[in-house]
Amino acid sequence: MKILVTGGAGYIGSHTSVELLNKGYEIIVVDNLSNSKVEVLDRIRELTNRDFKFYRINLLNRGELDRVFKENKIDGVIHFAGLKAVGESVEKPLEYYHNNITGTLVLCDLMKEYGVKRLVFSSSATVYGNPERVPISEDFPLNTTNPYGSTKLMIERILEDLYISDREWGISLLRYFNPIGAHQSGRIGEDPNGIPNNLMPFITQVALGKLKRLSIFGNDYNTHDGTGVRDYIHVVDLAQGHLKALDKILEKPTLDIYNLGTGEGYSVLDMVVNFEKATGKKVDYTIVDRRPGDIDICYADPSKAERELGWKARRDIQDMCRDAWRWQINNPNGYE
Repeated sequence: MKILVTGGAGYIGSHTSVELLNKGYEIIVVDNLSNSKVEVLDRIRELTNRDFKFYRINLLNRGELDRVFKENKIDGVIHFAGLKAVGESVEKPLEYYHNNITGTLVLCDLMKEYGVKRLVFSSSATVYGNPERVPISEDFPLNTTNPYGSTKLMIERILEDLYISDREWGISLLRYFNPIGAHQSGRIGEDPNGIPNNLMPFITQVALGKLKRLSIFGNDYNTHDGTGVRDYIHVVDLAQGHLKALDKILEKPTLDIYNLGTGEGYSVLDMVVNFEKATGKKVDYTIVDRRPGDIDICYADPSKAERELGWKARRDIQDMCRDAWRWQINNPNGYE
């Protein structure tokens, strides 16, 4: 069984590639390496003792992507590739809409042409916007607050319409919350370009001394300590959720939507405290202005995924902090 993984050299893509290979799948990785490093591919091979094909391709390049389908008999696709920074999307909306939506259209058109009708899509909890209450279940109203989230929601709509037009498709839309942590080996993890957009790599780089202090964006949110509350999920738990979703759509054509989260919310200050407790490292921080598009509180009701996929997040917040720190101290400069 051959699975095409777009964005397979990225943070979530690389961990999912490891899980796929360990479960006996063959994979083909497509990535343009705009926010990832080629070194991660060797580490995936090292961790799994398995080889796979890699194509350095942008999904916007239809001719190059066509070659991937022509040269390989693909059974299904897990689609991670896309620009993903909320703040940057507010500054560069056209780039986000063009890259994320057009790239997906090119991919789906080629899948249709080659009769590959099984797709797991990497969506996001940002499609819920600023929810009226928590925990968030899959039937909540959808209303985004930034262009990144809007691209995810528009792609979901496109894929729903695709399924309605042809019920032979099997599509799983995975809305995930905030992935953190790293593979327990410390060999693969999150390696952002420049100053991190996400919380955990920022915390670990401060603890390492690479950054002076953590910037906490706002302390006037309507939460227990004024800082934003999110549902943090271990990246390996998240990766395993993709395999459960893939198994279901390979078995029968259907369209399903699942939240992948833990069902627990932690504030930014909670995360600092938990990290210090798990690692014994002090994290200095300063409060700065809010970021545009950020919301007060967001955590999942993941019960549908447990009920229908048999999936549940197994790793707790201490595991997430310890694994993120292990990755950082073993790789102070990331993959370089």
